[in-house]
Amino acid sequence: MSAEEPSVADEVRTTVTVDTDRPWALVGLAAFWGWLLVRWTNDFLLPDGMAFPSEQSFFPAAPFSAAAESLGATAASLGLVGAPLDVLAGLLGFVAGAIPSLPALARGAWLTILLTVAGIAFGFVLAVPLSVARVYGGRGLRWLSLSYTELIRGTPLLAQLFVLYFGLPLTQIIREVPGVGVGFVPATAVWVAIIGFTLNSAAYQAEYIRSALESVDVGQLTAARSIGLSKVDGIRYVVLPQGLRYAIPGWSNELVYLIKYSSLAAFITVRELFFQAESIANDTFRYTELFVLAALFYLALVVSASLLMNLVEERTSVPGIGGKRQA
Repeated sequence: MSAEEPSVADEVRTTVTVDTDRPWALVGLAAFWGWLLVRWTNDFLLPDGMAFPSEQSFFPAAPFSAAAESLGATAASLGLVGAPLDVLAGLLGFVAGAIPSLPALARGAWLTILLTVAGIAFGFVLAVPLSVARVYGGRGLRWLSLSYTELIRGTPLLAQLFVLYFGLPLTQIIREVPGVGVGFVPATAVWVAIIGFTLNSAAYQAEYIRSALESVDVGQLTAARSIGLSKVDGIRYVVLPQGLRYAIPGWSNELVYLIKYSSLAAFITVRELFFQAESIANDTFRYTELFVLAALFYLALVVSASLLMNLVEERTSVPGIGGKRQA
């Protein structure tokens, strides 16, 4: 290799970029995560004497409410000409109504992220052996893997959560575990939701990984066996590292799926983002404002997850093996 010719590692490093086509979106996400981290630090880490009360927002709502009333009155006096002012007054009124609910939604977002990360991480641990059994296992293992994935993918996630929470003695078993629901340890319903999301995500991830493994040339395993590796070692050291790169786009889809469908945990009393928004809306009757605000939270989480997975895909890509095609 000449001194001027880039190595494979150099090629990989030079392709790692951050999406700058949407600078305003990046600025908005930076502001969102900055506020969220400060809010979590205030609510969970700082002692009471040094922190804002957990139900008190960092921002006052009164100035926005006063501005909305003033602009609304001005718009009414101008008639049709004041329509733009009326729209601005509505936006300011939305902000004024949303500010008091931000602390509760921040706590709900913490549980939403916890459910998503735990579900996809633990699901991956189950998905790898399921997919390997489906592709390389014997008839019995293939049948068991196929039966599990089809059962889970063929039934609604909400029904699975209900069976785990109401139909099985899982709640009583978890409740007897020392420390559950104490301090930072999640309550019983959260653990049931994590188990439900893990079992559900494992089935979908197994299918993504199965298709990725089948995309690897069959000669790769044959070559691994020819140099003395066992079948298991060939799969572990040769096939999986290549196949998992092909599965990253599927993981991106699964991550987005789990972020949105984590809202189903509200139906088994988990106080995640949707549960918090619905509870506040039921108390204040401001359903439109609260659900729009919750949707903005979910949108920020989904866009953040998509950008993260794009970065992971570029970081792990190897020329000729998975990853994005370079122009």
